[in-house]
Amino acid sequence: MRTTADRIRHTLGFEFIGLFIFTPFATLAFGYNMFEMGAMAIVGSIIATVWNYIYNLLFDHAMVKLRGSVHKNTPIRVFHALLFEGGLLVFFLPMIAWYFSITLWQAFTMGIAMSAFYVIYAFVYNLLYDKIFPIPNTHSLARN
Repeated sequence: MRTTADRIRHTLGFEFIGLFIFTPFATLAFGYNMFEMGAMAIVGSIIATVWNYIYNLLFDHAMVKLRGSVHKNTPIRVFHALLFEGGLLVFFLPMIAWYFSITLWQAFTMGIAMSAFYVIYAFVYNLLYDKIFPIPNTHSLARN
């Protein structure tokens, strides 16, 4: 299992890099100015940071219980990313609707576009993170 310091490094890196990439693209895609989109992205990042830490801790505990290891193969990584984004949408959609004064349906469509970006980003980020910072002192039962 990862240490608390490693989980914090993982989470902060994910959020800072994600904001740097996402905000300019979202500004163009959704037609809001950089300040509006940046402010919402920062709020979303704070929510996602807390969710990321809690979610990954729970997911790793479930992995150990179910598989005996925290090592993820490709199907588990896809499931991990989709479940994370689904949970984040539940927390974030009402804030998107309120901040942009749009309907929940409009917020949902915006949220789906954001999630599509972050699902791909999360998959790539977590794959690279695990390669750059491998999990120490663990034995894998299934390493594919």
